[in-house]
Amino acid sequence: MCGIIGIVSQEYVSSKEILKALKRLEYRGYDSVGYALNDGTVEKDTGEISDFMRRTKEKNFRTGIAHTRWATHGGVTRENAHPHTDCSGDIMIVHNGIIENYLEMKNKLLEKGHKFRSETDSEVIAHYFEDKLNNMDLKDAITDFIKEAKGTFAVLMIKKGEDRIYAFKRDSPLVLGIGEKEFYLSSDIYGFSDKTDRAIFFNDDEFAVIDKSYKFYDKDGNEIKKEVKRFQWGFSEEEKETYDHYMIKEIKEEGKAVRRIINSLNNEQHEKILKLNKMIKKAKKVAFVASGTSYFAALLGVYFLNRVDVESQAIIASEFRHFIRVDENTLVIAISQSGETMDVLKALKFAKEKKAKIVSIVNVPHSSIQRISDLSLEILAGQEICVAATKTFINQVSLLLYLANLNGLNVNLNNLHRRIQETIDNNESKVRQLAKTLYRERDIYVLGRGLTYPIAREIALKLKEISYIHGEGMMGGELKHGTLALIEKGTPVISLIQHEDYEMLSNTKEVEARGARVIKISNDEKINPDFYLKTSKDEKFAIAATIIGQLLAYYIAKEKGLPIDKPRNLAKSVTVE
Repeated sequence: MCGIIGIVSQEYVSSKEILKALKRLEYRGYDSVGYALNDGTVEKDTGEISDFMRRTKEKNFRTGIAHTRWATHGGVTRENAHPHTDCSGDIMIVHNGIIENYLEMKNKLLEKGHKFRSETDSEVIAHYFEDKLNNMDLKDAITDFIKEAKGTFAVLMIKKGEDRIYAFKRDSPLVLGIGEKEFYLSSDIYGFSDKTDRAIFFNDDEFAVIDKSYKFYDKDGNEIKKEVKRFQWGFSEEEKETYDHYMIKEIKEEGKAVRRIINSLNNEQHEKILKLNKMIKKAKKVAFVASGTSYFAALLGVYFLNRVDVESQAIIASEFRHFIRVDENTLVIAISQSGETMDVLKALKFAKEKKAKIVSIVNVPHSSIQRISDLSLEILAGQEICVAATKTFINQVSLLLYLANLNGLNVNLNNLHRRIQETIDNNESKVRQLAKTLYRERDIYVLGRGLTYPIAREIALKLKEISYIHGEGMMGGELKHGTLALIEKGTPVISLIQHEDYEMLSNTKEVEARGARVIKISNDEKINPDFYLKTSKDEKFAIAATIIGQLLAYYIAKEKGLPIDKPRNLAKSVTVE
């Protein structure tokens, strides 16, 4: 889970430029940062890109590679930061992914006298090519590496003295951007979307050599032709402006983002959503697959479709192959913010092998998941910088609500953006005050049933991710099967009570009777909730309740002085298993 950038330019550019491009990928990893230039310069350190930019001297170059890391192998140290070099320093690489057989490869290289400086799996790549170049040219060495290496990789490699980048990938994303006088290589189009709208997407086990032009090759070294695609990624919401954090800015963009997706589903994406609906009706089995926040959106999708008598199921991507049988009559619907989630990609490849139909719901156009799909819809939430998903989750749920509405679910989506804004405007101050009383808590329980069960899970996840509080989201009916033993005087419990949900009211009484501090969120004014959400008696309550949870996690974290946009140990685009 790292971000990589490469630039080959006909004119000299500043090292600050490659770091600015890298900063656009910082959501992929922010443990450490570094760059290498083809004159042999290597600069790297732990910490964030902004601090690194202030500490390092500006230098001009025409060929360079850069990396922002989220640690998988080895701790967060300068030695483990990328780029990595061979023994001589002539070969420099950056890598996203995991080399599964790196120990076997490393041991062979150690026997030949290679000296390693880091604990990473990535460093073995530089030494591998140093060793191979004793007997063959670099292009042949790449074909050997693709055959020998196990695992996932997107690699950029430069040699000292050459104005050329070698790029190759398997499973980890990689794309070539084509500018007027330069080429860009990046983990996704956002790394260069401010510079060009033309790109070539690498497929697995392909490699390219980029200098004054570019050539692509298959795993056997045969030259192949690739299509140049134009893309649109024109949202300008990524500047933090006057907000303290991207998270609160992105929460406050949710109304605008929802209006955009509903308008799109009514217009340019209308034929796509109708086609998806036909595919659902034709399929004998419908299965959603997703991870993290997107999985909770998938659970809501199952609930919505069940309300209109369409049977489906949602399965966590990492367990997909263990809990479902798929065949040519199965429709698999993947939900992923980044479109690069490795567990989801693995599940889709498994489904493809079984000849299932694939539909995806993604935010990033031309992502790997979108390109593997038979049909894909975009949620159009715009760039989301904070690691925690907020507006992307709301737009995923809104798209699924629209789908259910096509099948007869009575929900007015035309006023959804206004309900979202009202929820924020009417409750933000109260949430901020509540956060002042909760930020010292270690555990918070969130209860829901039916519609609100996935929301309970999502709110609990936000509390974990952003506030570093153990949040447990659960079905209200499961309280008495264990968790009730943990409820004591003062234990915070958030209860999500949809209009006239008497079973949830009963569960709320159960925890109150044990002394819990109950915080009620409801669209039923009669029960005197702590947060009364003025939504109608329909499924929009799920979205409004989610926003209260997002705000609460944000303001608790702010009270604690936490790194809200970049929580510890987490990255936004999860491209490793």
